Amino acid sequence: MVPDRPVPLSSFDRAGASGGRLPLPIVLPLGQIPPASSWNLPRNTSPHGAPTGLAAFSSSLTTPSLTAPAGRSETRGVNDLNWDFKQLERAALREGSRNTRRDRSYALRQIGDFLHANFRGLRARNLKEKHVEAVVAGWLEKDLAPGTMANLMAHLRWAADKLGKSDIVKANAFYGIARGSAVDNVDRSRPLDPEKLALVRDRHVRMSLRLQDAFGLRREEAMKFQPRYADRGDRIVLKASWCKGGRTRWIPVLGDGQRRLLDEARRLAGGGSLIPANRSYKRQKKVYEGETRRAGMRRMHGLRHGYALRRYENLTGWKAPVAGGLSRSELQGEDKGTDEWARLKISAELGHSRLQVVARYCGA
Repeated sequence: MVPDRPVPLSSFDRAGASGGRLPLPIVLPLGQIPPASSWNLPRNTSPHGAPTGLAAFSSSLTTPSLTAPAGRSETRGVNDLNWDFKQLERAALREGSRNTRRDRSYALRQIGDFLHANFRGLRARNLKEKHVEAVVAGWLEKDLAPGTMANLMAHLRWAADKLGKSDIVKANAFYGIARGSAVDNVDRSRPLDPEKLALVRDRHVRMSLRLQDAFGLRREEAMKFQPRYADRGDRIVLKASWCKGGRTRWIPVLGDGQRRLLDEARRLAGGGSLIPANRSYKRQKKVYEGETRRAGMRRMHGLRHGYALRRYENLTGWKAPVAGGLSRSELQGEDKGTDEWARLKISAELGHSRLQVVARYCGA
């Protein structure tokens, strides 16, 4: 005998299944529940109102649009720029192999996250050259391998082409990205131009740039630099929290120029860092980017390359391969050992754990 126990059953109709207001639930005894075949459901839906079959497939192929639906919230984990990129991917659903589409989706999501964090509210239709340069600067700051950056550029170039903005993405060489292998013996160092530096109005940004040049610091390290903590007389010590990968390190103070610079930095920062007390790191990074862009200073990661080349010559007594010196294969006898010793020291001072990385700075 079927027990007469009330069981709630939602009353589905076309209005409810299509997003309208659902009527109040109907409570029926268990023995009186009608069969599913008699439920008044829209076509191509399950008894729970979810689309199935062709309806489910068709619902995923929405017409691409670069205007977010009204009321769409970013709390779902997708910012506006990533949403725009996703529409481009959907419009090109069958373009490229499955692996290519997967890699493209991942690359565009990373690019979208970076740009959203640094240019709040940016939409794909508003992408400009300065945004591409900011993305590449971020990759260089992370010391990504040239091959990795080249692959990412290919996906960014694809998106720009789909947007009708192919002109905003220049050739890889324009951004200092090597072709082919990670080592192409090209000098990517950049001198710190005094005239352009004078155009930088923010004193803290100017000091960060000078530290990048003098000690080969990354941008973040030079901004978070606390002179009172770091200056140990014959060396500077960098906190793990300032450095990529959380690896603390020290760099020698070798000349009077470096010594005077540290004294000047201490007077400017006092007991703090080179981020003013009334600014966050994120805010100061925007100031840095705006000041350097206005002064016509690009690819400032080249200052780090310049430090590596000067340090190599200081340690070995001859120029690095990218600066016109002999390649590693051309060195003979004790010079080979001197070359490897110098590269190990430079690797440690730059904050790298792999000797091969130094080849990107000094050449092979």
